Amino acid sequence: MLTCFVLLATAGALLADPARSQLTLPTEAPPTDGATLFANQCGTCHTLNPADPPRQGPNLTHVFGRKAGSVAGFAYSAGFAKSGWVWDETHLDAWLTNPQAVIDTAVMAYKQANPATRKQIIDWLKEQH
Repeated sequence: MLTCFVLLATAGALLADPARSQLTLPTEAPPTDGATLFANQCGTCHTLNPADPPRQGPNLTHVFGRKAGSVAGFAYSAGFAKSGWVWDETHLDAWLTNPQAVIDTAVMAYKQANPATRKQIIDWLKEQH
C-alpha cells in the first residue's frame, strides 16, 4: 500500500510540475557522415548498387566522370539530352543546390542549402567511384 502511495505521489508531482517531466534534448545534432547523409537524403530516390533497378532517380554508381543523363534505361527530362557535361564536384554542387537552375526541366524536388552538407555528400559519392 505504501508503494502505491509513493508512485501516486511521484506521478502527481510530475503532473503538477511539467518542467520536471520533460526530457532534455541535445541542442546540436551529432555529426553525420556522407554515407548516412546519402542514405537519409538521397537513398529514397537513388541507389549505388549497380544491380538495383532505377528508382525515381537514376542509379548513381560511378557518377563521377559520367556524362550527365547517360544511365541506360532511365527516362531523363529533356534538358539532360543537351547538357553535354560530366558529373564533377562543381556540377554536383550546383545540382544539389538547385537542380532547376542547372537544368530547368529537371524533375528533382531535393535541394540542399547547406554547403557543408552538400560537400559531405559529394565527397562520399566521389569515394564510391
